Amino acid sequence: MNNEAIEQLLAKKPALRDAREKLEAMRDGAYCMHRSWGFGQIKKYDPETDRLLIDFPESGKLQHPMAPEFCIDKLTIFPTEHIYVRQKNDPKSIADLAKDDPAELIKQILRASPDQTVSATELDIILTRVLGAAKVKKWWAATRKLLVKDPDVAVPAKKDGPYSLREDPVNPEQEILEEYYLNKNPRKKIQLAEKLFEFSLGELAKAQSDNAARAEKVRFIESDLHRIFDELTAAIQSAKRLSKAECLHGIWVRNDLCRHLKEDVEQLEPTSRSIVITCDDDDLSELAANIPQTPAYLKRILDLLTRVYPDPEKWQGIIIGLLRDSAGKFTSECINFLVERDCAKLVATKLHEWLNAQALKSSVLSWVIKNRTSRKYAPIVRPLVNHRLLAAILYAIDNEALLATSARRIPLAEELSDDKELIPDLLEDANYEVARDLAQSLLLNQGFEPLTKKSILARFIKLHPGIQNLVAGEVAEQTEQLVVSQWSLDARRRELEDIIKNKLPENKKAIALAKEHGDLSENSEYKMARQDQETLLARKSNLETDLTRGRVTDFTEATTDTISVGNIVELIPGNGGKPVRYTILGAWDSAPEENILSYKTPLAQKLLGKKTGDTVQTELDDTVATWTIRGITRWIDQKK
Repeated sequence: MNNEAIEQLLAKKPALRDAREKLEAMRDGAYCMHRSWGFGQIKKYDPETDRLLIDFPESGKLQHPMAPEFCIDKLTIFPTEHIYVRQKNDPKSIADLAKDDPAELIKQILRASPDQTVSATELDIILTRVLGAAKVKKWWAATRKLLVKDPDVAVPAKKDGPYSLREDPVNPEQEILEEYYLNKNPRKKIQLAEKLFEFSLGELAKAQSDNAARAEKVRFIESDLHRIFDELTAAIQSAKRLSKAECLHGIWVRNDLCRHLKEDVEQLEPTSRSIVITCDDDDLSELAANIPQTPAYLKRILDLLTRVYPDPEKWQGIIIGLLRDSAGKFTSECINFLVERDCAKLVATKLHEWLNAQALKSSVLSWVIKNRTSRKYAPIVRPLVNHRLLAAILYAIDNEALLATSARRIPLAEELSDDKELIPDLLEDANYEVARDLAQSLLLNQGFEPLTKKSILARFIKLHPGIQNLVAGEVAEQTEQLVVSQWSLDARRRELEDIIKNKLPENKKAIALAKEHGDLSENSEYKMARQDQETLLARKSNLETDLTRGRVTDFTEATTDTISVGNIVELIPGNGGKPVRYTILGAWDSAPEENILSYKTPLAQKLLGKKTGDTVQTELDDTVATWTIRGITRWIDQKK
């Protein structure tokens, strides 16, 4: 809008005079943002209709008319220096700046913002629009680390806090040092001491080939290292609520400082050894899982075990145990550590044993998947790449989904879905029956979305087209189906649902509660809870198998010509005793106290197919009995 148009509007509507500055910003070519229609550009002002004509390409609205007074509250008009405008007019320069000087890009965004402050949420929205959703996450993670060290930018301690430009640049190391001295929390003190020491080492290395200003920085922090060390040592010694992992982390930071200051580490208490020797197998797994998950620390705990337990058989056994329960980066570190110490054969043997016992955990399975074409690990991995590995993967995914308390993603399931060559690799030597059974396991698995299942199943079908019937919901015929009653099938479904929804979650809580009682080697509650878990998982597996095999009958097909499922049979014992009546029903309907037999019982199996007048023999505890069939009736008729 030009001045003449603004004056005419204000003459008609004097109440808008306080918004004159906003109206002046609505010039031809100005860029803007509408909360619903997205990014746009004012093309021109039409004095005849008293409307701004605005293009909103993101919502498909071109030359969209809007009253200027309406735009005051509905549009954000961007100045020419705003990042959105610059990215629109010169995208290459913004892309180059993001690549070459990412911290400067953030500073420019802050300079163009009110009070030179932007919330973390708003900054995320801006960067996503400017850099693209696919790139921004990784870029922002790296840039934030740079900003932490930048004296011009105040970085929030919490993720949702605001970013702002400082009026006076502040040395971030000085801030950390002041926080260290003021902080009384041992956990935080360990983290801050580590940051200060890492900075000291980094600056010292740079100062050797850099200027005097860099050397001054080093002297600033080095002069405080003795005090940092003394306070950290006292904090670790007096801390009572540090976990073993936190205490070990603090000891390592303290020891590094001590060696740097050329002090005697051996005189310090507690020692890293004193932490390790108080741990049983479960404690060691928890210790490894809770120390900082960097390669340096993970290697350090493995090396520590070899020094605490110098007998190779002892430390190898401990690290194998840690590998079995490992997660994330620690899995790879355990295997690398053992292989580098000529224990590759031991690793191969254990992985093979765990695979046969279906005891491979998700992280180890993931490592095998990622390294299945590796030359370095070929002797370990190649013997494992077969259909049994796929069965183990599906079991681990299903188990993780069952025990999960939220809808979080399952990384192993994503790997199976994303790796297009994995199914062909694992089923290369599998016959149709094996592939069909594994496809059935996939369809029953709780760790995949329906569409993901179909996508993975398509890879099965490509190798074995006969599996196609599973897609249409036609469950492949099992080697032996079971004839069952509707009520017994419903009872098993209810039992399975109760295990999944109630008993296993309760068991998971019981395990967590038992672990809080301390020493697991003497913890009977923990052992009982673990045994209960194994029993529940085994029962769950059996029920799932049963439900896929069950074929429901209403017993109306039974006749009186020969004995079949659904008959009542009257038998006369050969020793002249009283006649006995047995009802033969479904596979899960046995009720001996009511003389109801499952057709799978030995006596029922002897009777099936026989006629009135036939005799059968049974053997129980070396006693042979003879029975004569006196009558056959239909159970369904008696029920009526």
